[in-house]
Amino acid sequence: MIKLAPSILAADFAILGQQIKETDEAGAPYIHLDVMDGAFVPSISFGMPVISSVRKVTDQVLDVHLMINEPERYIEEFKECGADIITFHLEAAADPHKLLTRIRSMGIKAGISIKPETSVEAVLPYLEAADMILVMCVNPGFGGQQFISQSLERVRQIRNYLDSKGLWKDIEVDGGLYHDNVKTVLEAGANVIVAGTAVFNGDISRNINLFQIIFDEYEDIKGYKEYKEEKIEENKEEYKEENNDKKQNNTKQNK
Repeated sequence: MIKLAPSILAADFAILGQQIKETDEAGAPYIHLDVMDGAFVPSISFGMPVISSVRKVTDQVLDVHLMINEPERYIEEFKECGADIITFHLEAAADPHKLLTRIRSMGIKAGISIKPETSVEAVLPYLEAADMILVMCVNPGFGGQQFISQSLERVRQIRNYLDSKGLWKDIEVDGGLYHDNVKTVLEAGANVIVAGTAVFNGDISRNINLFQIIFDEYEDIKGYKEYKEEKIEENKEEYKEENNDKKQNNTKQNK
């Protein structure tokens, strides 16, 4: 299932509760919250008090993305604030595997994220322990950046690796995503879409509905393709069975 995660970094904080309610009523299942410390990334955003306040106004999944150094220091606090998913950066954690296990032991989902300059190979050893992998499609710390096209191949590599291991995990993408390019990340294998400006700039309900139309159309096409592939495989098997039966009959007749 494809899920939209509106990022409140692009919202109007003077009417934040109202805008979050609009995203909920329009059908967005997640709310994405970027926590920045001014050290791991240049910007400073918000922390526990804002997340606690958001939790009071919505039942949506709170998808908390920690762009901070030493994330292991604050995991319990963010869980108590109401986080349903906590994602930290591979580059910031002392022991990523241990931290993933710790987050999941609290009864919430654990995600791991990589910056654009971090190799995909670096995160592969931790995928089995994670519920979600967040691929940053811009340099973290600022909104409104242009999508980095190389991100598509990175998403594709991760999805292919997961498929090869028989693992299903959410792949989230964040940065530079709009109605006109979101289909490319879906085709690459992403299924959780973070969008800030594309949701909160203008009519929130209309923006979310447009995303949902794109998601539905993609899933319909994908479902048809999978159905077609299954039928082709079934026909191949039937053809093999028919040929085997013919060969056996010919062998008996020759005898």
